[in-house]
Amino acid sequence: MIKSYIQSIEYYFPQKKEYNSTEDKITGKIGIYERNISTENEIASDFAVQAAEKLFQNSDFDKNQIDYLLYCTQSPDYILPTTACLIQERLKLPTTCGALDFNLGCSGYVYGLSLAKGLIETGIAKNVLLLTADTYSKYIHPQDKSVRVLFGDAGTASLISGMHSETDYIGPFVFGTDGRGANNLIIPAGGSREPISQESGIAIQDSFGNTRSRQNLYMNGPEIFNFTLQEIPLAFQTLLNKSSHEISDYDLFVFHQANKYMLEHLRKKLKIESEKFSIQMEDCGNTVSSTIPIALKREWANQRITLNSRMMLLGFGVGYSWAGCDIVWHENYS
Repeated sequence: MIKSYIQSIEYYFPQKKEYNSTEDKITGKIGIYERNISTENEIASDFAVQAAEKLFQNSDFDKNQIDYLLYCTQSPDYILPTTACLIQERLKLPTTCGALDFNLGCSGYVYGLSLAKGLIETGIAKNVLLLTADTYSKYIHPQDKSVRVLFGDAGTASLISGMHSETDYIGPFVFGTDGRGANNLIIPAGGSREPISQESGIAIQDSFGNTRSRQNLYMNGPEIFNFTLQEIPLAFQTLLNKSSHEISDYDLFVFHQANKYMLEHLRKKLKIESEKFSIQMEDCGNTVSSTIPIALKREWANQRITLNSRMMLLGFGVGYSWAGCDIVWHENYS
């Protein structure tokens, strides 16, 4: 049987940095001290390409063997064409390569793994390049501290391949969607529902002193927090049931790196030991769909992950959308 597994992961940060004030109580609460921010001339696909080139260089993998490209972003180059098509050309991948974008935020990496697994284990593809990248900083008003202190920009690349095995290295999966929460994390203007206009560009200050227009990112932090504490424990238990595992069977839990305050509440609610819980955002912030692969790569470098380590991944956020899966660390990781 052909089973999918992740061969390699790499990530890329823009060079520009912004720093959260260490004198501000909220900095310690969210656990984010630095964020990488794109310049005016940098866009998300630049970071995805940089991560992919880094992956090919460090893994010594022949990019001509890539037969499917998946790109998760909410920061596309254009309304059309599909950014994945542009990335295919920039990376000089074969023209026989399939390529598509999918628009998801913090659940996107797990969704991408499920798509890659389906492509490989049904024989459609042999090697899938899964890219994630976003530049939320471009959507944030500079005077909106409610979100500016949280989000950083980044790109990641994961190589998912197939091998003959009886072992599942990726899966099972759980998914969830609740569009009733869409307005709690949204950029209201700029799409077909509300095109950009002179009125949508007018910035106003809210009761908390944060300034934004309808063309900027808006997040209702308390509602996002409540959603997370309500739905993610249910998804967590569902995944335990599907995988027939106990908490003690896992070597590490890698959740979407939203902020330290939220993650610590989840960890305690789920009764996960701190030694088995990944927190990797202090110097890069919430990088949306890139947080989980960045954490995985860093935990491997920190030797908290070894051959055959079992991990649970859980992504959650904008949509509302959430997704979780098990993965088993394979020896080909770099």
